[in-house]
Amino acid sequence: MADPRAPTSRAATAAGDAKKLADLHALLEVSCQLGANSELSPLLQTIEQATLLVLDCERTTIFLYDRQSDELYSRVATGEGDIRFSAGRGIAGEAFRTQGVINVPDAYADARFNREVDRQTGFTTRNLLTCPLLGIDRRAVGVLQVLNKRDGSFDSWDEELVRTFGAQAGVAVQRQLLMDEYVEKQRLKEDLRIAHDIQQGLLPRQPPHVPNYDIAGWNRPTDETGGDFYDFQLLGSGTLAVTIADVTGHGVGPALIAAECRALLRASLSLTQNLERVLALVNDLLNTDLPDDRFVTAFVGLLEPAEHEFTYISAGHGPLFHFIAATDEIHELPTSGLPLGILPGRAYALSRPATFGHGDMLVFLTDGFIEWPDPARNRFGIEGVQTLIRKHKELSAAALIEEVYREVRRFARGTPQQDDLTAVVIKRT
Repeated sequence: MADPRAPTSRAATAAGDAKKLADLHALLEVSCQLGANSELSPLLQTIEQATLLVLDCERTTIFLYDRQSDELYSRVATGEGDIRFSAGRGIAGEAFRTQGVINVPDAYADARFNREVDRQTGFTTRNLLTCPLLGIDRRAVGVLQVLNKRDGSFDSWDEELVRTFGAQAGVAVQRQLLMDEYVEKQRLKEDLRIAHDIQQGLLPRQPPHVPNYDIAGWNRPTDETGGDFYDFQLLGSGTLAVTIADVTGHGVGPALIAAECRALLRASLSLTQNLERVLALVNDLLNTDLPDDRFVTAFVGLLEPAEHEFTYISAGHGPLFHFIAATDEIHELPTSGLPLGILPGRAYALSRPATFGHGDMLVFLTDGFIEWPDPARNRFGIEGVQTLIRKHKELSAAALIEEVYREVRRFARGTPQQDDLTAVVIKRT
């Protein structure tokens, strides 16, 4: 006697096969859409809508991995805002770590389930299927989680679907993340190039012409932008104001501070040649603007070419060398007070003037020269610079700076430049 259930069984099998064929066709369609998206948000929305359809579930959440904080965070969560938690927490965290599909038929019966998310969102999770998003290198870039199968629980076929879907989506997400990272790096690179051009444009384009003096300045930042600067400013009656300064750190932040400091000094010096007033004023103004971990070492001097005298104030800046040609001696000029921007209301005393004989030089550097180490971590040091000044005393101001830089690099033997470099040389010819 024939089994009366056979036609029903065959019909059910045929329906199941048709359903699987439809699911595979949907996966193929989604695969084409994943390759067509060129932005992350539309890509994630495509993944969300496809999983809701193919897996017939109420909600989809896509978590991406934040390497810096070691957290998973939701970029797409159907009907909800941002969710963020440790990558080692909950079922999503376990799927991320183990790179395996986790099928939970009863969420509240599973100790791994993080009920806090339901509490925050007001959603009730009955069952869930969680799958890692694996990139082309088989590293997890996130997690795909689908919640509440509309008709019963997720079965083995759903597991195969989500595993296949996770592999496709993971590669697409990784590709887009890498593309976005590249675009962002290019944008930052262009911004830094513009900042570099602006900062270099603030430096003197050519040395000042002062009778009987050879003057040169030079700057090379560690990064595209730096915290060092130098400046020449011709004042009334032939006086030349010379500035060299070093902001703590290097990069965009110190570059902005350097630009402000330069502007304040130029404005103040255009109003008065009283260096005590200039430094006190600039110090107070910077003190209101700078954060606690920033300050500026600055050297400001006035060259009186007719008298061959140089008066100055050093706000914590060095090294400063005075080379006496007649005796081949080098004196280090003393500092006059604290760096700018540390304490308000500070008074700065004018130092004794340095006098120029024939062939005498003033050499001002930022500390990047003397602190540049070799592979054994030995620093070039003050003595090394003094030796070069004596050895190359016959060179022009610009050539002397180039020689110091060349010798410091030779000493470093390939160790990278770790600080901004700035130099000014004033030589009586």
